[in-house]
Amino acid sequence: MAAAIQFFRGVDETVVPDIRLTRSRDGRTGQATFVFEEPEALAPQSVGDITGMFMLDEEGEMVTREVKARFVNGKASALEATYTWKSTADFERFMRFAQRYADGHGLGFAGQGDEPAEEAQEEV
Repeated sequence: MAAAIQFFRGVDETVVPDIRLTRSRDGRTGQATFVFEEPEALAPQSVGDITGMFMLDEEGEMVTREVKARFVNGKASALEATYTWKSTADFERFMRFAQRYADGHGLGFAGQGDEPAEEAQEEV
């Protein structure tokens, strides 16, 4: 199973988010903030209310209910979701998901002070 993010069960979000991590000084707690610009979940043909963000991979599912819409000129243009962890084990689980998601979508990681990772390019 490829790692996926869903706002509606069974429907993978195709827009790849910008993801930012913050951790406490001791590393035990922290947050990942996901920003989806113009996601499919906000498309007019989407039905139903967004009740959470579901992160799925071969280990199972992680869920956050902290999902907010950003509006521009009265129209929803982005979704922002925050996933919070409260233990080192939760953080390690999140990072395994993030690595699988990155691998499946051709993404890389940028550390603090690094320039954002460029999209992976294939050589011919």
